[in-house]
Amino acid sequence: MRITIPRNFLYQLLLALCLAVPYMGSYETTFGLWGFTVLVTLQKSYSIAFVKYLSCFILILIIALFSTKLETHNLFFIIRDITYLLKPVLGLIVGYQICKYNYQKAFETIANIGFWVSRIHLVFLISAVVFFKAYTVNDLRLHGGFFSDFEIYTLILIIFHKKFGIELSKKRFYIMAFTVGISSFLYLSRTNFIQFFILFFALKGYFILNKRAIIAILSVIALTIIAYTAILYINPRRNGEGMEAFLYKIKVAPTEPFKSKIKTDDYIDFNDNYRSVETINTLKQMKNKGTEAVVFGAGLGSKVDLKQEVYLGDMKMRFISVMHNAFMTTYLKSGMIGILILLFSIYLVYNQPKSSIPINENINLMLVGTAIFLVVSNWVLMGYYFTEDSKSILVGFFMAYKEITQKVSNRIV
Repeated sequence: MRITIPRNFLYQLLLALCLAVPYMGSYETTFGLWGFTVLVTLQKSYSIAFVKYLSCFILILIIALFSTKLETHNLFFIIRDITYLLKPVLGLIVGYQICKYNYQKAFETIANIGFWVSRIHLVFLISAVVFFKAYTVNDLRLHGGFFSDFEIYTLILIIFHKKFGIELSKKRFYIMAFTVGISSFLYLSRTNFIQFFILFFALKGYFILNKRAIIAILSVIALTIIAYTAILYINPRRNGEGMEAFLYKIKVAPTEPFKSKIKTDDYIDFNDNYRSVETINTLKQMKNKGTEAVVFGAGLGSKVDLKQEVYLGDMKMRFISVMHNAFMTTYLKSGMIGILILLFSIYLVYNQPKSSIPINENINLMLVGTAIFLVVSNWVLMGYYFTEDSKSILVGFFMAYKEITQKVSNRIV
């Protein structure tokens, strides 16, 4: 008896693997799988809008390539930078191409994948508590992961399932929302909390300025100020236990990426404001390299000198080739031109043409929220370039879905 596996199922499996593989923490595996998926899902044609968006990231890579000085940069780091700068390109193409094979149940597929990812994450956390006695915030994050953009998108799709044509019974809605919600919360990621509120506000239409939106935004700002004031009053300790450690991270969050002066000989000041350390050293180094480097970057394989060795992951490093800040990483590789292109790419996501198709308008709202979040994500967590990030797949997927829906609508008319 011959068993035939539906072609659509194979592409759903590929999508699930591509969205899940970044959680493994191995960029080599992610790059290999995404590259393989690009090859096996190649399309005959691509829209002008998609090619225009994709070209932004290809141009950043090309500028970095032409700025590269082979005689001074290590070949290993040149190749590594190429793979890093290719990540958004691969992710966008993966999402765009696979959507063509999963159009009928597109958002239901993404929601189900996210549901599975959330359950696996919760199993890891329970195992960490039972077998490794992971009771602190830092231990939970060490064993369960530091953030999950994908699960936040999944949670938003579940909350607004009717807007995206996802059929859920009341019981299944509550089960999925609770599971994904708890899993997302337990990453205890400040960035993910910001992401959720931005996307939630976007889907509620609060970024379309009117009286209702202004009242909502001002209310959130007021509540944020009150909550932050309360945290300052509590004054959580740096090495506190449980939620105190998380509250301390919130306490230092406003200054961490924006501080202009750091006491490098003060461990606490240096460590708490490490993102600013990267930015300060990058700006100083690029200025010293001259006008050409400022405009076009220092090229592939270039590094920033932190002036002292720092533990990053499981190793001590003084010279780093990528920063937490995608704007600074782009500046290092492709200069001011690269930053302008990166900003233009965010504008393209934000500036979505209006549609008479309801689901496309909801996708537009999701993309507007994504664009706003990309500003934050690029500043504090490398945006698309972060090795564990999968937003690019979802953005490519959303773009393809809009195009297919529009073509189907035009044929019917």
